[in-house]
Amino acid sequence: MAIACAVIAILKFRPALLLILLAAVISPAGAQRTSEPVVPAVPLANEAPVALLVDITSGQVLHARNPDRRFMPASVTKAMTLYLAFELIEQGRLDPAQIFMMSPDTAREWRRTGSTMFLDAGERVRVDDLLLGIANVSANDGAAVLAAGQAGSVPAWTAAMNEAARALGMSGSHFASPNGFPDEGYTFTTASDLVRLAQAMVTRHRDKFGYYVGRKGFDYKGIAQINHDPLIGRTPGADGIKTGFTNESGFTYLGTARRDGQRLVLVLAGVENGRLRGRLARSYMEWGFAAFDRRRLFAPEAVVGEALVQNGDARDVPLIAGSAVTVNMPRGSTGKLSATIRYEGPLRAPIAAGQEVAVLEVTAPGVAPARIPLYARDDVAVAGPIDRIVNAIAGLFA
Repeated sequence: MAIACAVIAILKFRPALLLILLAAVISPAGAQRTSEPVVPAVPLANEAPVALLVDITSGQVLHARNPDRRFMPASVTKAMTLYLAFELIEQGRLDPAQIFMMSPDTAREWRRTGSTMFLDAGERVRVDDLLLGIANVSANDGAAVLAAGQAGSVPAWTAAMNEAARALGMSGSHFASPNGFPDEGYTFTTASDLVRLAQAMVTRHRDKFGYYVGRKGFDYKGIAQINHDPLIGRTPGADGIKTGFTNESGFTYLGTARRDGQRLVLVLAGVENGRLRGRLARSYMEWGFAAFDRRRLFAPEAVVGEALVQNGDARDVPLIAGSAVTVNMPRGSTGKLSATIRYEGPLRAPIAAGQEVAVLEVTAPGVAPARIPLYARDDVAVAGPIDRIVNAIAGLFA
């Protein structure tokens, strides 16, 4: 397929607590079984005022309703706390084997407040357990102990959350809490921003995400609790991420599932009750996998096109995607595809192999564009004197 090359600027884009003390009688997995049928469907506006489903493999929006409307995320906030922790571990500034203590001040505010992992004043707990408690039983106390332990105070931690959010381009979000407990609206986000966050979690920190997120439950101090994620154990390929609820926000959800190399991320906000949220999440995700045909345009490592290079030892650089390039078309659609490579150029040397330098935009009638990052296949060094002469001569005959 011919690819047109456009050299342009890229647009910048307190709830009831269930304790299971007799795990042999009631298992976390058994607690999640349901006979409710899953019928693939898009949530109605009165069911979910905010709904967004994105194929992050292709960058294609499959369905969107109010993706940039701000809302209070409730405990979905903890996804940002988890992401920040993953970043700090990667940077060597946090170690899962570290031990933090629940201070008297933290205990006064957060001991047994809302969802909890039952930490007590003066209790020492490993970061590893804190992350598992935050991710799988939504531990408010765990999030506060982690924040104060690593950053010195909760405000210092939330400042780091906001810095990390800005780095991800989450321009519609602000965090004033590590756990999403009601704070008069100072913590807010958008569905689009949460998709950015989910993508960063699963791509930048695949191993940490796989280890900490999406377990069926968490047993700490002999107290077994289940994960209330509506997809885990019910939807094939589901990893979960985070549920949320407060009276102010309603029921919210950020989740993901992967099948056959394709990963979808969904966001729901403003849902009336938890049962409805679960049904919507499952049917929405199934719709995303069932309603589209995937068309492969390029195999893994295939050269998609080239980008012009200025002042380099080569005049252009081959562009490749990070994996096979596929797009979603409504099932049965025969519409024509159009593809354009977009980058701000010419690119300036030096360029490192694997550096993201462009975007492949694929459009078709009736669907949102797919935007796939493209990377330099080769290193391009700064041109030496002879390279400049050769490039100048070649430019005369181009």
